[in-house]
Amino acid sequence: MREPEFNATGVRIERWLRSLTRAGQVIVRDGRLALLTSYGTEIDSAPLASVQAHRPRLLARDRAFATLNGHRYSLTMGAPERFLDVVRAAGART
Repeated sequence: MREPEFNATGVRIERWLRSLTRAGQVIVRDGRLALLTSYGTEIDSAPLASVQAHRPRLLARDRAFATLNGHRYSLTMGAPERFLDVVRAAGART
């Protein structure tokens, strides 16, 4: 298996007002984005081509939003710019 293109740990993952995990993991590997709990259980995953991601204009700088399989997730991580770059690059390839 290849090394992940992007891997962030300690990510707070929320869906609407519900916190799913405070120390989750976001992995981009082999053209798929996966959101995992702190225990390694998959919350959601989708091919990068179908993922939409953006950064909110008025909220904290450490937050990004991602839409996977019709569900919108809020991701609070140290450097969301790198995550957004990986998702945008995948969208440009398709």
